[in-house]
Amino acid sequence: MTISIIGAGPGGLTCARILQKHGVPVTVYDRDPHPRARNQGGTLDLHADDGQLALREAGLLDEFFALARPEGQEMRKLDPLGRLLEHHVPAEGEMFKPEIDRGQLRELLLDSLEPGTVHWGRTLDRVEAPGRLLFTDGATVETDLVIGADGAWSRVRPTVSAAVPEYAGITFLEAWFDDVENAHPELAELVGQGSAMAADGERCLFAQRNSGDHIRVYIIQRLPADWAKSGTDVRGRLLDAFSGWSPSMLRMITDNDGPYVDRPLYVLPVPHTWEQKPWVTLLGDAAHLMPPLGVGVNLAMVDACELALALAGSASVGDAVALYEKTMLPRSEEIARRLKNGAEGLLDVD
Repeated sequence: MTISIIGAGPGGLTCARILQKHGVPVTVYDRDPHPRARNQGGTLDLHADDGQLALREAGLLDEFFALARPEGQEMRKLDPLGRLLEHHVPAEGEMFKPEIDRGQLRELLLDSLEPGTVHWGRTLDRVEAPGRLLFTDGATVETDLVIGADGAWSRVRPTVSAAVPEYAGITFLEAWFDDVENAHPELAELVGQGSAMAADGERCLFAQRNSGDHIRVYIIQRLPADWAKSGTDVRGRLLDAFSGWSPSMLRMITDNDGPYVDRPLYVLPVPHTWEQKPWVTLLGDAAHLMPPLGVGVNLAMVDACELALALAGSASVGDAVALYEKTMLPRSEEIARRLKNGAEGLLDVD
């Protein structure tokens, strides 16, 4: 069989790694011109009951633990004045959901693949039935199975579904802080080794420690999707919105290194299902885009693991797709229903 994965994110790369472990040839296509063409985002926690299971199947769990930060499981809840309300400190040896930077996870997975597996600079235009890939550079590829692991704005999804992501009503504005122990010691002390958050019912500041002495802060509000693009003086509008918060908390808004990064939240309709086709399927955000509440990458990696094992153990590609979707679709629907308004919960005081 010939298998083509669109998207070299954690889900696509996990699927490719497990397929190769079972001797199944696979090719990954990604639109980035090279592996370090763009920042991969902040830190994430890989759970023992999903993401870590996929890494164990991939034979990479020990390498993950060597890179992961168990101290990143620390969580502080503050009030708008910076007073500590709740504090979780991970127990000695606790490894249920240690943190790892997205870029580090991607490099771990990339390094595990056979040379030449990922074809960089290949932007998919569309998929034509059955299993014909058309790229924006005019190239075409014939394949037995197309796996859409290409995220929220998937180019593979229209092959099986007319669903498009909808704005969730919540926007994240990302702020970066570098060399925090020296350049931002007050913020480093406030956040600790993991995450710290505060909310007042309408807005939230959520800070996460990353590796390399970095902190990312997500400024979360209920606003139109184009809020950051409409008008100027974003910082001034933020300070107006957060007036009444303490100076120590406002450092998360005013002292960042570099520009803000606008990240409005989009989700897919719930439920999101499609009529099965034996030559195409989806995983991760392409299949079930949800609010960023700690499940996205974990779920994508579980999808990838189950799909790869189904392909390695089934008599045909169609049988494997049927087996995989029989489990994946109900699971993702259940989780998506639970998290449907979860982003709103980040703004709650309780």
